[in-house]
Amino acid sequence: MSYTKLLYHIVIRTKYSRPTIPNEHSDELYRYMWGYIKNKKGVLYRVNGMPEHIHLFVQLHPTIAVSDFIRDLKTSTHSWLDKSPNFPNFESWGKKYAAISYCVRDKDMIINYIKNQRTHHNAENFTTEFRRLLNENEIEVDEQYFMED
Repeated sequence: MSYTKLLYHIVIRTKYSRPTIPNEHSDELYRYMWGYIKNKKGVLYRVNGMPEHIHLFVQLHPTIAVSDFIRDLKTSTHSWLDKSPNFPNFESWGKKYAAISYCVRDKDMIINYIKNQRTHHNAENFTTEFRRLLNENEIEVDEQYFMED
């Protein structure tokens, strides 16, 4: 038997970072994402976001590649959002995403970070936050393609 605990802080954004996820309906989307993750044998520890982006802290099943998981999550949620009358301005997800791995020692820190997204964004916009997360985790940013859709 193999032993794994693959924890990822994932950030996805709407196309062109447009504010198309209304705060008053975001919990509906988060519940859908939770069900999707459970169906993939994953664990959702926290989800939260703003009208133009979403943070997830998840444990993925070891048979699922993170890139496949994000691609399929975007496809599934896009289809669901298109059918919902509560997200009339949603066009698509942006091409780029971040997926940062963490150890279990960091679990509470990441959960609290995601939990406090709305307060956090009173002081820092999404572009600055995204760049900071990448830099803090030593992920090289190619300015030519940063935030490209």
